[in-house]
Amino acid sequence: MAGEPGPGRFDDQRLAEALRAGDVIALTEVYDTYAPFLYDYCHGLLRDRVEAAGALRNCVIAAREHVGRLGEPDRLRGWLYSIARKECMRRRDSPNRHTGQEAPEAEDELSTEQLARREERRLLAHSALAALNGRQREAIDLSVRHELDEVDLSGIFGIPLEDTLRLVEKAREDLAAALHASLIAQNHWKDCPSVSALTESWPLSPQTSSSLVRHVASCPTCGARDTPPLPADRLLSVLPIAAIPADLRLDVLTAATAADRADNRRAIAAWTEPFDEYGWPLPYEPAPSRARERSPRRRGPLIGAAAAAVAAVVLLIGAMSAFGGESGTSSAGKRPAPGGSGRGEPPGTGPEPAPSDPFPTESSASPSTSPSPSKSPSPSKTPSKTPSRTPQSPDSKPPTPPAPGQLSVQGCGMGGDEACSIKVTAIGGPVDWRVTGTRGDVSASGGGHLSAGGTAFVRVERTVTLCLGRRSGSVSFSPGGSASVSYYC
Repeated sequence: MAGEPGPGRFDDQRLAEALRAGDVIALTEVYDTYAPFLYDYCHGLLRDRVEAAGALRNCVIAAREHVGRLGEPDRLRGWLYSIARKECMRRRDSPNRHTGQEAPEAEDELSTEQLARREERRLLAHSALAALNGRQREAIDLSVRHELDEVDLSGIFGIPLEDTLRLVEKAREDLAAALHASLIAQNHWKDCPSVSALTESWPLSPQTSSSLVRHVASCPTCGARDTPPLPADRLLSVLPIAAIPADLRLDVLTAATAADRADNRRAIAAWTEPFDEYGWPLPYEPAPSRARERSPRRRGPLIGAAAAAVAAVVLLIGAMSAFGGESGTSSAGKRPAPGGSGRGEPPGTGPEPAPSDPFPTESSASPSTSPSPSKSPSPSKTPSKTPSRTPQSPDSKPPTPPAPGQLSVQGCGMGGDEACSIKVTAIGGPVDWRVTGTRGDVSASGGGHLSAGGTAFVRVERTVTLCLGRRSGSVSFSPGGSASVSYYC
């Protein structure tokens, strides 16, 4: 972090070469050197200490498995951040990820007066950073607090170096403008009614911070104000640092070296692939739906089959008219219509679920407990053919439709993140469900049909970016049911 010297390039190269040689002692040194920084970075992306611990563990495992790919050993530190970021993006994409347990802040021995000054400076830092977009904030955090250069950031974000240089330069310019505006609002708000109206509460929201920056740039009174210079490293040095759990070290090193977990390590390492020509992992991309992949290929045959069926019906009607419209027709020689689920796809070829974590992250406060390894993700089974129906006699009664079930909903917590997922389940029978409304500063939508025991997930997003303290809302469903949602920011 800013103010703490990071490891030099010589240490990076030495540790990378030792890892390539399979040195277990080097793996321990890698953890002791980089893990606190990587954990804080993962926690900033995931806003949950259990998920951050799992991401760090998988990062260390993948690094040991793939270190031979790294073309520049003196870039080991930035390379580790790129692996950690890809793992965090993969976890953020999972609807089943753990949320709501943020890590405690690393303790500082400060007096009451020093803590009060730090809190005031934090409000200023959060207000200035609110004017930046997400990519800019992450670039500033990596370059200032984690002391990574633009070459490292280029590999972490997976973008060309020229784009990285422009990103960092623009982020620093926007941060300087937002800090200047925030200082004016903090110290001279009485001199301008517009500033006073914009800054009634702190920290500033992204919309307010952006509006304040535009106002200061166009207001003669505010634009003429000088503010004291405050370097970015001093501004961001007051931001909280997530404290890495003390017992996580043994869990990570055991998972990375235990002989009976080799299959799990290979599965984790596969999540980091593919790599570019320099040995850096390419940015995470969600796996496309199998339905989306197959629909374009099946569209032609389906349209052709439909056209052939229409032509056959026309010919049949013409033949019946020509021969007096006989009512009896033979079913011999008819070809079955192509099966499907109603969306132009064969049965059983819906989206594949994401493979589960071979080392599932536990929901307890202590992430160091080593769960038993699970089997590597297996390929999806070939969908079975649709069974043929048994002809019913004229006297047989149609089957009784199943009784409708009840909808069970399970609330979720975002913590400091921007979204979470509510789980909906059909209990005792099929359910046609939909979202009917929300309460609080949250938004959600969705609906569908669930067979008995079936589940689905509804993404809930908060509509405010910055707030003070813990807040809550709810999402209501039909037929009946309401799920609570909690968050803080």
